[in-house]
Amino acid sequence: MKKALIIVSFGTSYKETREKTIEAVEKRMTENFPECDVYRAFTSNMVIKKIKEKEGIKVPTVNQLMLELKEKGYKEVYVQPLHVINGNEYSKAAHQAHHFKKDFDVIKVGKPLMTEFEDYEEIVEWLKDLAQPLEKNEGVVLMGHGTQHAAFTAYACLDHMLNKEPIFICAVESYPSVETVVEKLKERNIEKVYLHPFMLVAGDHATNDMASDEEDSWKSQLTKAGFIVEPILKGMGEYPKIQNLFLSHAEKVVERGE
Repeated sequence: MKKALIIVSFGTSYKETREKTIEAVEKRMTENFPECDVYRAFTSNMVIKKIKEKEGIKVPTVNQLMLELKEKGYKEVYVQPLHVINGNEYSKAAHQAHHFKKDFDVIKVGKPLMTEFEDYEEIVEWLKDLAQPLEKNEGVVLMGHGTQHAAFTAYACLDHMLNKEPIFICAVESYPSVETVVEKLKERNIEKVYLHPFMLVAGDHATNDMASDEEDSWKSQLTKAGFIVEPILKGMGEYPKIQNLFLSHAEKVVERGE
Protein backbone atom coordinates (compact mmCIF):
# COMPACT_ATOMS: atom_id res chain seq x y z
CA MET A 1 0.00 0.00 0.00
CA LYS A 2 1.26 3.47 -0.87
CA LYS A 3 2.00 6.09 1.71
CA ALA A 4 -0.64 8.78 2.31
CA LEU A 5 0.18 12.49 2.24
CA ILE A 6 -2.46 14.80 3.69
CA ILE A 7 -2.36 18.42 2.56
CA VAL A 8 -4.25 20.34 5.23
CA SER A 9 -5.24 24.00 5.30
CA PHE A 10 -7.86 26.20 6.91
CA GLY A 11 -9.66 26.00 3.55
CA THR A 12 -11.75 28.49 1.62
CA SER A 13 -15.24 28.51 0.17
CA TYR A 14 -14.03 30.78 -2.67
CA LYS A 15 -13.70 28.24 -5.49
CA GLU A 16 -11.52 30.31 -7.84
CA THR A 17 -8.81 31.11 -5.31
CA ARG A 18 -8.99 27.53 -3.99
CA GLU A 19 -8.09 26.25 -7.46
CA LYS A 20 -5.22 28.74 -7.85
CA THR A 21 -3.72 28.09 -4.42
CA ILE A 22 -4.64 24.91 -2.54
CA GLU A 23 -5.19 22.80 -5.66
CA ALA A 24 -2.02 24.20 -7.25
CA VAL A 25 0.02 23.14 -4.21
CA GLU A 26 -1.67 19.73 -4.14
CA LYS A 27 -0.76 19.23 -7.78
CA ARG A 28 2.88 20.10 -7.06
CA MET A 29 2.87 17.66 -4.12
CA THR A 30 1.40 14.88 -6.27
CA GLU A 31 4.11 15.42 -8.90
CA ASN A 32 6.92 15.57 -6.34
CA PHE A 33 5.85 12.60 -4.20
CA PRO A 34 4.72 9.83 -6.60
CA GLU A 35 5.15 7.30 -3.80
CA CYS A 36 2.28 8.96 -1.91
CA ASP A 37 -1.47 9.13 -2.40
CA VAL A 38 -2.29 12.80 -1.83
CA TYR A 39 -5.39 13.74 0.14
CA ARG A 40 -7.01 17.06 1.10
CA ALA A 41 -8.25 18.10 4.54
CA PHE A 42 -9.49 21.41 5.97
CA THR A 43 -9.44 22.57 9.59
CA SER A 44 -12.39 24.99 9.30
CA ASN A 45 -15.74 23.32 9.91
CA MET A 46 -17.48 26.49 8.71
CA VAL A 47 -15.67 26.36 5.34
CA ILE A 48 -16.38 22.61 5.03
CA LYS A 49 -20.09 23.29 5.64
CA LYS A 50 -20.21 26.12 3.07
CA ILE A 51 -18.55 24.02 0.35
CA LYS A 52 -20.94 21.12 1.03
CA GLU A 53 -23.93 23.48 0.69
CA LYS A 54 -22.66 25.42 -2.35
CA GLU A 55 -20.83 22.73 -4.33
CA GLY A 56 -22.00 19.41 -2.92
CA ILE A 57 -18.37 18.51 -2.11
CA LYS A 58 -17.47 16.96 1.26
CA VAL A 59 -13.99 17.94 2.41
CA PRO A 60 -12.90 15.97 5.50
CA THR A 61 -11.17 17.18 8.62
CA VAL A 62 -7.84 15.54 9.50
CA ASN A 63 -9.67 13.44 12.08
CA GLN A 64 -12.20 12.14 9.53
CA LEU A 65 -9.51 11.48 6.96
CA MET A 66 -7.32 9.55 9.42
CA LEU A 67 -10.27 7.25 10.13
CA GLU A 68 -10.71 6.71 6.38
CA LEU A 69 -7.01 5.98 5.85
CA LYS A 70 -7.06 3.53 8.75
CA GLU A 71 -9.97 1.68 7.14
CA LYS A 72 -8.14 1.61 3.80
CA GLY A 73 -5.15 -0.07 5.41
CA TYR A 74 -2.52 2.65 5.16
CA LYS A 75 0.41 2.23 7.53
CA GLU A 76 2.36 5.45 6.83
CA VAL A 77 0.72 8.88 6.94
CA TYR A 78 2.45 12.20 6.37
CA VAL A 79 0.72 15.53 6.97
CA GLN A 80 1.86 18.80 5.41
CA PRO A 81 0.02 21.89 6.66
CA LEU A 82 -0.44 24.90 4.40
CA HIS A 83 -0.83 27.17 7.43
CA VAL A 84 1.35 30.28 7.55
CA ILE A 85 2.20 30.17 11.28
CA ASN A 86 2.26 27.68 14.16
CA GLY A 87 -1.10 28.90 15.46
CA ASN A 88 -4.43 27.38 16.50
CA GLU A 89 -5.31 25.82 13.14
CA TYR A 90 -1.93 24.11 12.80
CA SER A 91 -2.15 22.85 16.40
CA LYS A 92 -5.62 21.47 15.69
CA ALA A 93 -4.42 19.57 12.61
CA ALA A 94 -1.34 18.17 14.37
CA HIS A 95 -3.36 17.11 17.42
CA GLN A 96 -5.95 15.30 15.28
CA ALA A 97 -3.22 13.45 13.35
CA HIS A 98 -1.23 12.38 16.42
CA HIS A 99 -4.43 11.12 18.08
CA PHE A 100 -4.10 8.11 15.74
CA LYS A 101 -0.45 7.29 16.49
CA LYS A 102 -1.36 3.79 17.75
CA ASP A 103 -3.17 2.98 14.50
CA PHE A 104 -0.28 3.59 12.08
CA ASP A 105 3.36 2.58 11.86
CA VAL A 106 4.36 6.13 10.91
CA ILE A 107 2.65 9.50 11.44
CA LYS A 108 4.73 12.58 10.66
CA VAL A 109 3.46 16.18 10.62
CA GLY A 110 5.34 18.84 8.67
CA LYS A 111 5.82 22.45 9.72
CA PRO A 112 3.88 25.57 8.66
CA LEU A 113 5.33 28.14 6.27
CA MET A 114 7.09 30.27 8.90
CA THR A 115 8.78 27.99 11.42
CA GLU A 116 12.58 28.10 11.21
CA PHE A 117 14.60 31.31 10.97
CA GLU A 118 15.57 30.29 7.43
CA ASP A 119 11.87 30.30 6.52
CA TYR A 120 11.62 33.93 7.59
CA GLU A 121 14.69 34.81 5.55
CA GLU A 122 13.15 33.15 2.48
CA ILE A 123 9.89 35.06 3.00
CA VAL A 124 11.77 38.36 3.34
CA GLU A 125 13.49 37.75 -0.01
CA TRP A 126 10.18 36.76 -1.61
CA LEU A 127 8.53 39.94 -0.34
CA LYS A 128 11.38 42.07 -1.67
CA ASP A 129 10.83 40.51 -5.10
CA LEU A 130 7.07 40.97 -4.76
CA ALA A 131 7.56 44.68 -4.06
CA GLN A 132 9.59 45.33 -7.21
CA PRO A 133 9.57 47.67 -8.94
CA LEU A 134 8.34 50.36 -6.54
CA GLU A 135 8.52 54.09 -7.05
CA LYS A 136 10.12 56.17 -4.29
CA ASN A 137 6.76 57.16 -2.80
CA GLU A 138 5.18 53.68 -2.94
CA GLY A 139 4.92 50.91 -0.36
CA VAL A 140 3.43 47.47 0.25
CA VAL A 141 1.10 46.55 3.11
CA LEU A 142 0.28 42.89 3.69
CA MET A 143 -2.77 41.58 5.53
CA GLY A 144 -2.05 38.57 7.73
CA HIS A 145 -4.85 36.75 9.46
CA GLY A 146 -3.49 37.15 12.96
CA THR A 147 -4.30 34.92 15.93
CA GLN A 148 -4.97 34.96 19.66
CA HIS A 149 -2.41 32.13 19.89
CA ALA A 150 1.06 32.98 21.21
CA ALA A 151 2.32 32.54 17.65
CA PHE A 152 0.95 36.02 16.77
CA THR A 153 4.51 37.24 17.36
CA ALA A 154 5.51 35.72 14.01
CA TYR A 155 3.92 38.68 12.21
CA ALA A 156 5.74 41.25 14.34
CA CYS A 157 9.03 39.39 13.87
CA LEU A 158 8.68 39.38 10.08
CA ASP A 159 7.65 43.06 10.09
CA HIS A 160 10.77 43.87 12.13
CA MET A 161 12.99 41.98 9.67
CA LEU A 162 11.57 44.24 6.94
CA ASN A 163 12.14 47.50 8.80
CA LYS A 164 14.52 48.86 6.16
CA GLU A 165 12.08 48.06 3.34
CA PRO A 166 8.87 49.88 2.34
CA ILE A 167 7.04 46.65 3.21
CA PHE A 168 4.75 46.35 6.22
CA ILE A 169 3.11 43.29 7.80
CA CYS A 170 -0.19 43.78 9.63
CA ALA A 171 -2.81 41.39 10.97
CA VAL A 172 -6.61 41.34 11.13
CA GLU A 173 -6.94 39.69 14.54
CA SER A 174 -3.76 40.64 16.40
CA TYR A 175 -0.63 42.80 16.31
CA PRO A 176 0.54 44.69 14.28
CA SER A 177 -2.84 46.19 13.36
CA VAL A 178 -3.42 48.27 10.23
CA GLU A 179 -3.81 51.35 12.45
CA THR A 180 -0.18 51.02 13.56
CA VAL A 181 1.11 51.25 9.97
CA VAL A 182 -0.40 54.62 9.01
CA GLU A 183 2.17 56.64 10.95
CA LYS A 184 5.02 54.52 9.54
CA LEU A 185 3.80 55.10 5.98
CA LYS A 186 3.67 58.85 6.56
CA GLU A 187 7.14 58.86 8.11
CA ARG A 188 8.45 57.20 4.94
CA ASN A 189 6.57 59.76 2.77
CA ILE A 190 4.67 56.94 1.08
CA GLU A 191 1.74 58.15 -1.00
CA LYS A 192 0.60 54.96 -2.76
CA VAL A 193 0.03 51.60 -1.09
CA TYR A 194 -0.27 48.17 -2.70
CA LEU A 195 -2.40 45.93 -0.49
CA HIS A 196 -1.65 42.19 -0.60
CA PRO A 197 -3.07 39.29 1.43
CA PHE A 198 -0.43 37.59 3.55
CA MET A 199 -2.60 34.49 3.51
CA LEU A 200 -2.60 31.24 1.55
CA VAL A 201 -5.80 32.20 -0.30
CA ALA A 202 -7.46 35.43 -1.35
CA GLY A 203 -10.74 34.53 0.30
CA ASP A 204 -13.21 36.29 2.57
CA HIS A 205 -10.71 38.39 4.53
CA ALA A 206 -8.87 39.55 1.40
CA THR A 207 -12.04 40.23 -0.59
CA ASN A 208 -14.06 41.96 2.11
CA ASP A 209 -11.84 43.08 5.00
CA MET A 210 -8.93 44.13 2.81
CA ALA A 211 -10.05 45.16 -0.67
CA SER A 212 -13.74 46.11 -0.50
CA ASP A 213 -15.24 49.59 -0.43
CA GLU A 214 -16.88 48.90 2.94
CA GLU A 215 -16.23 51.65 5.48
CA ASP A 216 -14.04 49.56 7.78
CA SER A 217 -12.04 47.73 5.10
CA TRP A 218 -8.28 48.29 5.02
CA LYS A 219 -8.61 49.88 1.59
CA SER A 220 -11.15 52.39 2.94
CA GLN A 221 -9.16 53.09 6.12
CA LEU A 222 -5.94 53.76 4.23
CA THR A 223 -7.74 55.83 1.59
CA LYS A 224 -9.31 57.92 4.35
CA ALA A 225 -5.83 58.41 5.84
CA GLY A 226 -4.78 60.04 2.56
CA PHE A 227 -3.12 57.21 0.61
CA ILE A 228 -3.78 56.00 -2.92
CA VAL A 229 -4.59 52.30 -2.45
CA GLU A 230 -4.39 49.45 -4.96
CA PRO A 231 -5.50 46.03 -3.66
CA ILE A 232 -3.95 42.89 -5.21
CA LEU A 233 -6.26 39.89 -4.75
CA LYS A 234 -3.70 37.12 -5.11
CA GLY A 235 -3.24 34.49 -2.41
CA MET A 236 0.26 33.47 -1.36
CA GLY A 237 -0.39 29.94 -2.61
CA GLU A 238 -0.41 31.23 -6.20
CA TYR A 239 3.29 32.11 -6.08
CA PRO A 240 5.79 29.38 -7.13
CA LYS A 241 8.23 30.56 -4.44
CA ILE A 242 5.69 29.88 -1.68
CA GLN A 243 4.71 26.56 -3.24
CA ASN A 244 8.40 25.61 -3.25
CA LEU A 245 8.72 26.45 0.45
CA PHE A 246 5.80 24.17 1.30
CA LEU A 247 7.35 21.47 -0.89
CA SER A 248 10.65 21.73 0.97
CA HIS A 249 8.82 21.34 4.29
CA ALA A 250 7.01 18.27 2.96
CA GLU A 251 10.30 16.78 1.75
CA LYS A 252 11.63 16.95 5.31
CA VAL A 253 8.84 14.74 6.64
CA VAL A 254 8.23 12.43 3.67
CA GLU A 255 11.80 11.79 2.57
CA ARG A 256 13.82 12.46 5.73
CA GLY A 257 11.26 11.75 8.44
CA GLU A 258 12.05 14.98 10.28
